[in-house]
Amino acid sequence: MTDKLAIYPSLAGKTVFITGGASGIGAEIVRAFATQGCRVGFVDFDEPAGTALATALGDHVAFEHCDLRDIDSLKRAFKRLEGRLGCATVLVNNAARDDRHDWREVTPEYFDERIATNLRHQFFAAQAVAPGMIDAGGGSIINMGSNSWWEAGGGFPVYATAKSAVHGLTRTLARDFGQYRIRVNTVVPGWIMTERQKQLWAEPEALERHRQRQCLPDLIEPVYVARMVLFLASDDAAMCTANNYMVEAGSI
Repeated sequence: MTDKLAIYPSLAGKTVFITGGASGIGAEIVRAFATQGCRVGFVDFDEPAGTALATALGDHVAFEHCDLRDIDSLKRAFKRLEGRLGCATVLVNNAARDDRHDWREVTPEYFDERIATNLRHQFFAAQAVAPGMIDAGGGSIINMGSNSWWEAGGGFPVYATAKSAVHGLTRTLARDFGQYRIRVNTVVPGWIMTERQKQLWAEPEALERHRQRQCLPDLIEPVYVARMVLFLASDDAAMCTANNYMVEAGSI
């Protein structure tokens, strides 16, 4: 099925920046844009995995090591990518980490760290790339949300709080950036079968419960999230902004 997926001519030659691109959904998004003929720059704190992916994909893909909790580090990494690839007209705010935590044990310090890991960098990444998009006459920013709070999932209250806030960020930036023809949207993945999910939480009973919740019977592979991201980055989605685009097999 995945060998018959679309090519978007409008993406060829575009510069795309992706956060959290070294593994999981992010790595699939990096590969997807590279296949479309884009210049792809991505950041991640996993230096070995990021370096290996960029090397495997060729000269039009560049990796910069970065801890997104450090906003100055993020800004420097984006500047280096701009020097190598040019200004981005597509930004994918993918980076996040859904570590489980008990509400009884959350400290103010842990709360702030979870917000920094899952939300804060999305705003500052958009702030960093917006001037270049304005100069270019437009662009597309795609923020990664989550089905977790839509489904009232438990076990990670600060993560779910951060992910719910992504939708507010998307809608207000869509209004502020719309005059410059910069579109801002949220992609909402369901339970995506990345290697991390398989190793940590994809037990047979949990998978079966989730299958029952979904309308479709198949588990979701990362490629399908990447395909939605490609569509929103392309000119095919020129009139799409300030909205949520679900890839969750009908679980919400």
